[in-house]
Amino acid sequence: MIIRNPQIREMNPGPLEGRLAEGLDRLVKDRVIPRILAKEASVWPHGEGEVSNRLGWLTAPEAASPMLSEAQAFVRGLREEGFKRTLLLGMGGSSLAAEVFGRIFPTRPGFMDLDVLDSTAPESVLDCASRLDLKKTLIVVSSKSGTTAELVALFCYFYDLVKNERGESEAGSRFVAITDPGTALESLAAKCHFRRVFHGQPDVGGRFSALTAFGLLPAALKGVDLPRLLRSAAGMQKACRSSDPLQNPAALLGTLLGVAGMSSRDKLILNVSEDMGPLADWLEQLIAESTGKEGKGILPVIAKDWPYQAGSADDLIYAEIAGPGHEQAQAKGPGLTLRAAPSFRITVDDPYDLAGQFFLWEMAPAVAGYYLGINPFDQPNVEETKKKTREILEAMGPDGPAAPVRPALIVDGVRVYATGEPRTPLEALENFVKDSRPGDYLAIQAFLAATPEVQRLVDAVCSRLHDKSGLPVTIGYGPRYLHSTGQLHKGDGNRGLFLQLARPASQAVPIPEMSEVRRPAPSFGALFAAQGWGDWLALRDRRRRTLRLEFERDVAEGLRRLIALFG
Repeated sequence: MIIRNPQIREMNPGPLEGRLAEGLDRLVKDRVIPRILAKEASVWPHGEGEVSNRLGWLTAPEAASPMLSEAQAFVRGLREEGFKRTLLLGMGGSSLAAEVFGRIFPTRPGFMDLDVLDSTAPESVLDCASRLDLKKTLIVVSSKSGTTAELVALFCYFYDLVKNERGESEAGSRFVAITDPGTALESLAAKCHFRRVFHGQPDVGGRFSALTAFGLLPAALKGVDLPRLLRSAAGMQKACRSSDPLQNPAALLGTLLGVAGMSSRDKLILNVSEDMGPLADWLEQLIAESTGKEGKGILPVIAKDWPYQAGSADDLIYAEIAGPGHEQAQAKGPGLTLRAAPSFRITVDDPYDLAGQFFLWEMAPAVAGYYLGINPFDQPNVEETKKKTREILEAMGPDGPAAPVRPALIVDGVRVYATGEPRTPLEALENFVKDSRPGDYLAIQAFLAATPEVQRLVDAVCSRLHDKSGLPVTIGYGPRYLHSTGQLHKGDGNRGLFLQLARPASQAVPIPEMSEVRRPAPSFGALFAAQGWGDWLALRDRRRRTLRLEFERDVAEGLRRLIALFG
């Protein structure tokens, strides 16, 4: 059965055809869509707690209208003053939508280019700082709470940089905050005399905030036409209100994801055309963090340029998202055909239709959560890594965070932290892969600066691991993935094998001290290393299968040697 919908070009439920039909019948019988639209928290477990104050995204397109004239006037003033670039500091839901707008939309003439920094890797911080023209750059500090360790560290560094060049009296005028009312960041902005504070919506969680100030202000600075953008969102919002589930794209998509997750089809292969590529990263966080908890979860796997093995389709759903001019998403993974797994195709005909995609995909996991019996709006396991990171930093010596355990093996500049006593790194890798079970996935967690060369080499490691294991393989760069797939890694049904690639702790790039805020670590090197170890320990506490390889010398050379180990 092929289902066609104005917003979903084609859906083929394949082996889930019967379950999809039953799920849609149940959706209608339980009035799920009308209850979600009415913001009835009882749709999900424990709804009256976390859920009841997290449904503002349902009316975000209307709620955003009053800020449009403010944002446009603000941007006009910046242009008149000669600002040419925006640097946004943020993590997870506070930065990913901005990055989508920044990378997909061209900068309109006379507006401001947009860069996003969401890494504590010392090399990434230094590289970003080296490219700034502080005379013409506005720095946006974006956070729901303002207490996130990465955000605080980045603010301390860049505020000190601006203060040293422009003087303390002028430094604050180069900063803008996006945060909820009454937060620590709003207080900090007042103390440091920020140019402006834009408020988010307290009843909208971070990963659902694309159509609030967190996404819209960066888009306006780039020159995106906000009224046109919100018309796209309103059109999708109207479609998602339909009482006919076959005409309601959120009902269709959310039900397919929900019944697939209940049927152990818990890997969503995202094949996104290159021009829409940044959307995949936003989707990865939204789906993984919304569904990965209580022993359940749907893992997004961003498709790469290597084929998935034909025998690995039993636990997959396949999605194509194609941008303007692409009838298909220039399909990657040719070993997986649309007939081998439940599949759907979405075509984004205009970049402004991204706003409609934001609304559709925010509603889809909410619908899926109804079937999975979970709360899509919390992230109960995220704090585990943060707690371990704080403990490591508190115990840190003058040379930075110490390794909390002894390596199983040190050979040729590679420290191997593994279960058992492998004799070589190759044996450690082989034992690690052999520990897999049907339905598993393999996650590469790279606590490395994501330079183009490192990304190319980590992609090659990913390809070789897929060839060797036959498992879907994901790549996450720390600490960014901690605010994305990190929740699912600890909250799902123990389906993952986790390969952490790292380098030893470094005290490089001090984080300046400020009287207005407590810095989370003395340096970015220490914070970066502690975050890697913190997540590794949190995974071990959850009895997840882990392997850590630490490159003592040149990282690129270490990655090349790792690739060579596979033959």
